[in-house]
Formats: sequence, C-alpha cells, structure tokens
Amino acid sequence: MSVTVSGPTLSLRYPAANDVPRLFELGSDPAVTRFFSWGPYGSPDEPDAYVASLPARRERGDLLDFLIVHREDGPIGVTGISELSARDRRATVGSWIGKPWWGSGANFEAKALIAELAFESLGLHRLTAWANTRNGRSQTALERVGFHREGVLAAWHRHGDVYHDVVVFSLLRAAWERGPLRRVAAEVSGEPPSAFVVG
Repeated sequence: MSVTVSGPTLSLRYPAANDVPRLFELGSDPAVTRFFSWGPYGSPDEPDAYVASLPARRERGDLLDFLIVHREDGPIGVTGISELSARDRRATVGSWIGKPWWGSGANFEAKALIAELAFESLGLHRLTAWANTRNGRSQTALERVGFHREGVLAAWHRHGDVYHDVVVFSLLRAAWERGPLRRVAAEVSGEPPSAFVVG
C-alpha cells in the first residue's frame, strides 16, 4: 500500500533503496543540513538506514516521509509529516531541499502537495512547522506560503550537545482553504497509511 501526490512540476513518493545515492548526495551538503538535528551525511549507510526504517515508522504512525521528485531533475529533497496527534488532528510538517533548487519555487509546490495530503486525505486540522531562530530563510519561506508565526520555543531542539531555540508556525485548515497553497493543482493517488488518517 502506498500513496503519491502529483503537482505541476513535482511529485511526492515514498523513498526506496535505489534513492539512497541521491539522498546521500543531497544530504551531505552542510549548507542543507546546517539547522537540522542530523547531518550532514558522512556515509551512504546513513540514508540507507533512514530509508530502511520508513515502512515500520509509517505503520506505527511515527513518520510519513516522501521524496520530492522534480519532473526533469529527479529527487531533490524530502518532505513529510511527523509528531501526529490523532486526537487533536494535528501534526508537524518538515521539508528539506537540495541547494541547487533553493529559490526555484520547489519549496512552495512541495508544501502545497503535502498540505493537500494532510488536510484532504488525512483529515488534519492543523499543521505545525518549526524554524531555527537563526534560520531567517526558512522563516520567510514558511510565512510566504501561508504559515502563521506563533512564538519562540526555548531550547526546543538538541543538536549534539547544543540546544537551539525555534520559531513555531501554524497552518490551520481554514487558512489553507483560503491561502496560496490550496491554489496549486495537486492530485493524491493511492491509500495513505491508516495510522495517519484521523478524519
């Protein structure tokens, strides 16, 4: 059982073992992973272990990650849903994209595709997103696609032995319905994991 989401220039699909070399190429760039709690990748064993872990994580409702695939360039990053609360119908969305596609509009379309899945197929009411307080680029990108800045969470993420503050953003269903992401044509095919379907 799998689910895909298709848009004008991008599509989302589950990562597979043959995607490991490309994930290693993209995720070994320190600029890409600078504000993450992981990376940069130092060995293909790391993305290999990540891909191998995904089926079980999908089944238990822990992580629903997708490869972002460009129509011409192939895989360019990852987006997905985590921290699901079925009771509250909310989850966290996270994305990363290889540096050559920064500023290309790929982040906007990828957010539109994952939001379509989250609100229409999974039945979520709220998407949360985090951005490091020092990551102005990410903060601007989230606001540009319709996320609302709510505040700062102190020492929220631990990277190694260092704690980082993050800005928390939200996108509620009503805001998505009238916002720019909803205007991107997106088609969901297949069945999402039942653990993530809340409504």
